[in-house]
Amino acid sequence: MRLREIVSAFELFAPLAYQEKYDNSGLAVGDPEMEVNAALLCIDVTAEVVEEAISLGANLVVSHHPVVFKPLSKLTGSNSVERIILHAVRNNIALYSAHTNMDNVLHGVNHKICSKLGLTEPSILAPLQHALKKLVTFVPEQHADMLRNALFDAGAGHIGNYDACSYNSSGFGTFRAMEGATPYVGEVGKLHSENETRIETIYPSACQKAVIQTLLKSHPYEEPAYDIYPVDNSFQMAGSGMMGKLTQPMNETDFLEQVKTVFNCRYLRHSRLLNKPVGKIAVCGGSGSFLISAAITAGADLFITGDVKYHDFFNAENHILIADIGHYESEQFTIEIFYDILIKKIPNFAIHFSSIKTNPIYYI
Repeated sequence: MRLREIVSAFELFAPLAYQEKYDNSGLAVGDPEMEVNAALLCIDVTAEVVEEAISLGANLVVSHHPVVFKPLSKLTGSNSVERIILHAVRNNIALYSAHTNMDNVLHGVNHKICSKLGLTEPSILAPLQHALKKLVTFVPEQHADMLRNALFDAGAGHIGNYDACSYNSSGFGTFRAMEGATPYVGEVGKLHSENETRIETIYPSACQKAVIQTLLKSHPYEEPAYDIYPVDNSFQMAGSGMMGKLTQPMNETDFLEQVKTVFNCRYLRHSRLLNKPVGKIAVCGGSGSFLISAAITAGADLFITGDVKYHDFFNAENHILIADIGHYESEQFTIEIFYDILIKKIPNFAIHFSSIKTNPIYYI
């Protein structure tokens, strides 16, 4: 399996367009045309992880956190990042990461957290804004079904839990083919009118390249007419954090103990107990303090995340219980998502889970 095929599988699941502006997800090291014989999955790339990959004969390391966050001006081995990259290059090991794009997709990091906690009805807590567009095109009536289905296969037509969504109206178009044209219908130099279907469908901006390429490939006209409009609707299929429900509300202390067990937390920091059952749970893998107000607005009883600062706990304001389970702890199951993506793409592929705990935080 070539590296570019594996990268394509990851980015079909979690498009890079969904990563935050500060992030650097994607392929950091490696030739897209290289053959990959085995992959090692981890949260962080460290020197020890690269050594582990070498010992296992894996020439691809897939991590959640990118090894390179800031631009490199040189590559001399003067710091740990440079040394990791040099070691990987010398041993022909590719490094790929899926970070905030994996956080922001519907079935990504936060969905995995909800699943581990047994939460039902998971939904995006803070949906992406300005992430949708509408395509309008015109096609001869007899080709409308074929073109619609091709656009749907390319990623258009999803609204919430519905797919194949479009609006269609009938009319007629006019055109005159000029010298040098090869019209599908009509004749060069003569005005022609054609009964056409106007197709309107919505699509995520991340899919625009695929949608437009499909339109141009599938449309019978030599020069298909189409319009693209920005859409201000929120995109419910991607965004930050997630909200779910317990099948039965629980005592807050009992549930926090359950959270500690599920995420193997030695310690768990939390805000003042509210002495009421918890039923609606908001979550955000990694550093999610920026979502506290969104969790309160959504009516969550408890917000679970990591990296909560001292003053952020005051933002609970007796409206919500905040639980900090740790950055690494909240994201540790991300490698299970990586595994599922790879095993679906390549059923007989050699996949290894890293045995190295890269959490840089220790407790006494």
